[in-house]
Amino acid sequence: MNKNYPNVVVVGGGTGTSVVLSGLKKHPVNVSAIISVADSGGSTGRLRDEFGFLPVGDMRQSLAALAESKDQAWIQKLLLYRFNHGEGLQGHNLGNLMLTALQDMAGSTPKAIEIAERIFNLEGSIFPVTDRNVELVVEYTDGTFVIGEHHLNPEKSGGKKIKHIRLSPKAPLYAKAKQALMSADMIVIGPGDLYASLLPNLVVGGIKSVFKQSKAKIVYVVNLMTSFTQTHHYSATDHIAEITKYIGRKPDFCIINHGAIPPDIAKAYQKQQEHAVIDDVDRQKYTVIAGELVGVVTAANHSSDTIKRSLLRHHQEKLTGLLLTILHPKA
Repeated sequence: MNKNYPNVVVVGGGTGTSVVLSGLKKHPVNVSAIISVADSGGSTGRLRDEFGFLPVGDMRQSLAALAESKDQAWIQKLLLYRFNHGEGLQGHNLGNLMLTALQDMAGSTPKAIEIAERIFNLEGSIFPVTDRNVELVVEYTDGTFVIGEHHLNPEKSGGKKIKHIRLSPKAPLYAKAKQALMSADMIVIGPGDLYASLLPNLVVGGIKSVFKQSKAKIVYVVNLMTSFTQTHHYSATDHIAEITKYIGRKPDFCIINHGAIPPDIAKAYQKQQEHAVIDDVDRQKYTVIAGELVGVVTAANHSSDTIKRSLLRHHQEKLTGLLLTILHPKA
């Protein structure tokens, strides 16, 4: 950590967070990631069920994003490699297996991540939001509820409005994660699945008071697309209102995409009842920074993947540029 650099903390999980981390690490900032541990789907869920450790999938993606630049290509390939055959291995991610082994040897997830940071010479730090083993509880407005983040995929549910989420059992904010938040000059929330990746970080015990005390600039990056199982028919205002509710204060800045979605990709999302998030935000209430932020379309799902992956990403360089402008405003 360079004492002359500003401290930026990225809160989330999954690919959206890795886009932000990959962009910021190229600049003179101290980058930290606080990652959700409520994941229970795919390879991560299988390993969690078998070994009882905290889920590692989202942390593995952050490791790949923060790996030293000169070696990043092969390190990313290693950490993100997914087996497409092999009895017992098919569908598993190699990075998940490696981190599970480290947890077993080190005795805890935080210690395993610290060791992985040294092995891969990370340009930043990663902290689980809590060191407790928790499940995500999703409560719907119709009075029903489900337990487990994996229920928030199209095969499990869809179209129902979520009233509230919580963790079971209740869990405190991990001490080093709290320290990172309290020393931050800027906190970036998102992009990422609202109820599966972002909000699970914001319901741990004590985090709302940390946000209320924080002097950091709070930035929320609104998703490009809605999610049929989480944010069906949500506008940008709806997304921001949920973040505001859970952190107990309005974000200082909201970044929203105004770029066009490629027609063929838009049609693919429409088939799953998902659409571009509409910017309906009241500029008198929130400070909005808009830009053309649609990135390169990613490859289709791996043949052995067990969960749906999004087709779009935020444009890394453009998003990074907006974040740096917020961090270093022109005089």
